Amino acid sequence: MSVSIRPTTAADAPLIIKFIEDLASYEKLLHEAKATEADIVRDLFGPSPKVFCDIAEWNGEPAGFALWYHTYSTFQGRHGIWLEDLFVEPAMRGHGLGKALLVHLARRCRADNLGRLEWAVLDWNEPSIQFYKSQGAIFMDDWRRCRVTDDALEALAGQ
Repeated sequence: MSVSIRPTTAADAPLIIKFIEDLASYEKLLHEAKATEADIVRDLFGPSPKVFCDIAEWNGEPAGFALWYHTYSTFQGRHGIWLEDLFVEPAMRGHGLGKALLVHLARRCRADNLGRLEWAVLDWNEPSIQFYKSQGAIFMDDWRRCRVTDDALEALAGQ
């Protein structure tokens, strides 16, 4: 029984979409999951990718993923990693796959002299909150995420 982490290839686009949809379903946000295989191929495997993905495997079978990109902290003067999505199939939880993905990204941060590994978690997702706390995550309750999309984005851009 073994855990392994590997980078994705363009051939993994259908698998990445499956994990995105499974995550969206778990988070009760499937109606927001609009990414296509073509989007994944373009953005992760095009000439200048800005987003990256790693697959966690259990005994050689894909079981979860971490999709991430680089950020920059003006205060630290260093890049970091924003973990956009981390998901392990429910039937595969308990084997250390989620922890292995976080460890993999933490090691990347250390190897590349990055200053931060950050992500968000839904406030109702208590199992994930407890897991992240057990991994040393600090919850930044004094910061609020902001988002402008759809009509509001169009209106803002049009000003």
